Amino acid sequence: MILEERPDVPGGGEDSAWLQAAGSGRKGCDPLAQSQHSRLQTRRARVHQLINKELRIRTGAENLYRATSNSRVRETVVLELSYVNASLQLLKEELEELNSGMDTPRHEGEGVRIPMIPLGLKETKELDWSTPLKELISGHFGEDSASYEAELKELEDLRQAMRTPSRDQAGLELLTAYYSQLCFLDARFSTPARSLGLLFHWYDSLTGVPAQQRSLAFEKGSVLFNIGALYTQIGARQDRSCIEGTSRAIEAFQRAAGAFSLLGENFSHAPSPDMSPATLRVLEQLMMAQAQECVFEGLSLPDPAAPHDGPAQLRLAQEAAQVAAEYGLVQQALAQSPAHDCMPRSWAALVQAKAEYFRALAHFHTAVALCESPSPAEGDLPMHEVFGPPWASKPPGPALPLELEECRKRGKAHLRRAILGQEEALRLHSVCRVPRKVDLLRAVVAQALRHSLAKYSELDREDDFFEAAEAPDIQPKTHQKPEVRTPSFSQVKAADIFHRLGPLSVFSAKNRWRLMGPVRVTRGEGGFGFTLRGDSPVLIAAVIPGGRAAAAGLKAGDYIVSVNRQPCRWWKHAEVVAQLRSAGDEGVDLGVVTLLSRAEPPGTGDRWPALLGTGGLLRSQKECDREMPAPIRVSPKPLLGWSRKTKGGKAAGCPPFLGPVGTTTPAPDPCGPPSPSECPGWP
Repeated sequence: MILEERPDVPGGGEDSAWLQAAGSGRKGCDPLAQSQHSRLQTRRARVHQLINKELRIRTGAENLYRATSNSRVRETVVLELSYVNASLQLLKEELEELNSGMDTPRHEGEGVRIPMIPLGLKETKELDWSTPLKELISGHFGEDSASYEAELKELEDLRQAMRTPSRDQAGLELLTAYYSQLCFLDARFSTPARSLGLLFHWYDSLTGVPAQQRSLAFEKGSVLFNIGALYTQIGARQDRSCIEGTSRAIEAFQRAAGAFSLLGENFSHAPSPDMSPATLRVLEQLMMAQAQECVFEGLSLPDPAAPHDGPAQLRLAQEAAQVAAEYGLVQQALAQSPAHDCMPRSWAALVQAKAEYFRALAHFHTAVALCESPSPAEGDLPMHEVFGPPWASKPPGPALPLELEECRKRGKAHLRRAILGQEEALRLHSVCRVPRKVDLLRAVVAQALRHSLAKYSELDREDDFFEAAEAPDIQPKTHQKPEVRTPSFSQVKAADIFHRLGPLSVFSAKNRWRLMGPVRVTRGEGGFGFTLRGDSPVLIAAVIPGGRAAAAGLKAGDYIVSVNRQPCRWWKHAEVVAQLRSAGDEGVDLGVVTLLSRAEPPGTGDRWPALLGTGGLLRSQKECDREMPAPIRVSPKPLLGWSRKTKGGKAAGCPPFLGPVGTTTPAPDPCGPPSPSECPGWP
């Protein structure tokens, strides 16, 4: 995500049109669109509302039970509570089916594939940004709030559109664009001592329980959660019957894990279970296990150029064992609180069934390698790298050739374990109430079981009376370990909707400033008597003592915000210099802003405090002076951070004299737009 403060141009330019298109012109982002996805979102929203209603009823009944001493009233309340709890259980089961049964399209030529576990998006209520932002724009910034109707509508349209994003790259860009605007809003309008006064209301994605906070961090965290959830849905929708589809699925699940990891590292005291650190760790593990499963599926795709000998089968066996090990860890995490209390039970059953299935699949590929491998004279099998004890009891070294009969016996033992594991996977599937989409798992496991039984019948002989040893476990190993990858925010270029208020380095609610002017500065023999530096806004770096600028009241460290009553907060250094050089003997009218420290008292005399609009002075000192921190620069840190470690603004000091205005030298802008690493984090 590239955060950019766009220059002050009418209408916002292409970026404004892009955001408008993102908010209203994208297919699948209209909440009223009659698509299968929007109908699913509507059903989830209805379930959330019913859960919220039942929770309010239960709270009222519990309060009445504690307040009354009448035994008959208490009996009635207990009966009512039993009905409410039963209704809540049914609603949560319905929400569980909606979350687990997300639409997964079937592609032409795609074989039967095990379904993945997508995550439902968090739902939210409508929000009115206009009232608090208008108060800040008019009160703190001294601007006419009515002139910002277009920006407010653009922000509200963007939020409305992001509530139902399409499940593709366009939907991810929409969520990222809104997230970037939240970063800008946090940087411009939020202060550590005061919130925006808005109540952000979101429903838990897993339980449907509503949660609300007045912190903008909750809104940012919920949007980041939805970015991760949308990646899970995109990964689950991929056609994994081709290498391109498996690669896209791996990438999506890695990005989802990165979003949950980023959220867990930077969000504490979560108001809803789905955003608690423990739950986010389980979701991260689940996404990495699904990415590992996609790795195995990509390696097992038919490839005429790939070898199909014994070592290749053993590599597939170890890859399958790695998938089983990953799902085993997820299974252990789902069995512990709080994941056990909030995660859908169908997820736990599906994860356990997948672990059994891939463990059995590892034994099947091992059996194929043992029974269909080259003869001892043609090649050897790396047994010590694949098998656990006792079959790999010998120290690692050159692989030992096996007799054909020994290979058959060991292959038969592994097939026996494969059959038992596949039957256990079918049993686990049958005892859990799951949505119909998970029935694909039954088809996959049943097909694998038929292959195992057919292979076992080939190896079985009527005169086999030996007692076969128990087949050892397959050692997990992978040649492509998925990595947790942070969502690619840099792919979306975002511009500050409220850029007209000025650069964030100066014009934010965290800063306290006063404005001088416009004042007339005439040209003397040595020029205007000051030196300029930086861009947007241009800084007065030094003032010649006794010069024309000093006589007019200008001081080093002031920012020029208007030239001849033309706003120049976004002007470059060269543009301001050109305007000053074009001024005649009558001089030029300048409006300047002075940033104040926390302890500095309001000024008097020629430094008239006000906020300058296009028409000049708009507000008095009493209205505009705010007890805000000094200008800040956020220290480099991750995109989201709790601790706001700040430094004093570089532009606030008085740099050495650089000569008259005619010899000004551009310098790096000390107050440029925030980069993703400098974006204010969560409180």
